[in-house]
Amino acid sequence: MNVLLWVVYPYLAIAILVGGLIWRYRYDKFGWTTRSSQLYESAVLRWGSPMFHFGILMVLIGHVGGLIVPKSWTEAVGITEHTYHLMAVFIGTVAGFCTLAGMVILIARRRLTGPVFAATTRNDKTMYVFLAVVIVLGLWNTVAGNITEGGYDYRETVSPWFRSLFYLSPDPELMAGVPVGFQLHVVSAFALFAFWPFTRLVHAFSAPVGYLTRPYVPYRSRGTRPRSSRPGWEGPPRLPTRSSSRGRR
Repeated sequence: MNVLLWVVYPYLAIAILVGGLIWRYRYDKFGWTTRSSQLYESAVLRWGSPMFHFGILMVLIGHVGGLIVPKSWTEAVGITEHTYHLMAVFIGTVAGFCTLAGMVILIARRRLTGPVFAATTRNDKTMYVFLAVVIVLGLWNTVAGNITEGGYDYRETVSPWFRSLFYLSPDPELMAGVPVGFQLHVVSAFALFAFWPFTRLVHAFSAPVGYLTRPYVPYRSRGTRPRSSRPGWEGPPRLPTRSSSRGRR
């Protein structure tokens, strides 16, 4: 069971993630989008979207620091484990609640705004379920595990196991004694990774690099009247008066 959960399952999820992204890019480039619903409603979106994305960004930075950066590196630059723990708990709690609050606002907006709800697919609803489970479990581990239960140093077990996956030398025994809450968080996170390429979350792997070198888009009028070369501030041409027209006759 340990081998299935902590070796086979993570590699399978990573393979689906990478293969799904390649497939989506090759065969569904026009679907590689968030399918923005800002045109339907923007007032609530201005609150929920920045809060959600800020929280997700902070959570991502925290996971990179906690899972990828070894404990010996932070201690080498003078950050003690106690200091790191306090920073991780404070920033992780704030980021988690921002992410959760932003997601609740976005889900409520999507459910209560008619046009937005009409544009919501079953895929979107499933994606929100996966995302909510990962966020709630992560926040629960941060608040309950580190504040009420005295804390758990996942950098001694989960982090080395996670890095061992990329060393191609996984050590499932490191995850055997990890608390259930952390195990569920890891399992749900890899499930989200496997589902990621087939949802609107795929836009997270996009960057507007080509926008900087994209040529200008020319706009032309469909009217048959020829365009005037006069500057716009000179106003329309003046029509001849009645007296001047008689003089020419």
